[in-house]
Amino acid sequence: QVQLVESGGGLVQAGGSLRLSCAASGRTFSSYAMGWFRQAPGKGREFVAAIRWTGGSTYYADSVKGRFTISRDNAKNTVTLQTNSLKPEDTAVYYCEKSIFIRATREVYEYDYWGQGTQVTVSS
Repeated sequence: QVQLVESGGGLVQAGGSLRLSCAASGRTFSSYAMGWFRQAPGKGREFVAAIRWTGGSTYYADSVKGRFTISRDNAKNTVTLQTNSLKPEDTAVYYCEKSIFIRATREVYEYDYWGQGTQVTVSS
């Protein structure tokens, strides 16, 4: 069993930054890839970024590449998403999710646990 708790969301102006954090409980955390997804009102859940279980490789959606950075600290059971140069279209609830694989993947069905989400709102 894994429990995930996201934090760090908020209201920011376009061009600003936020650092999203995910605290995980459960001894299997370090054995799996982790990802961030987001969901805007009226839309489906969208892949944002993922990181391999070792942290050695990362994977980003084209829409955030070069602006967002995912990282993890297995000793502290945390995953972080640094978001820079935010745009109004980045507005969504952001979810931290645990993969069923060790490699970083982008499909929603390849993740089996997620947190309650943290709201990110970017004003123009």
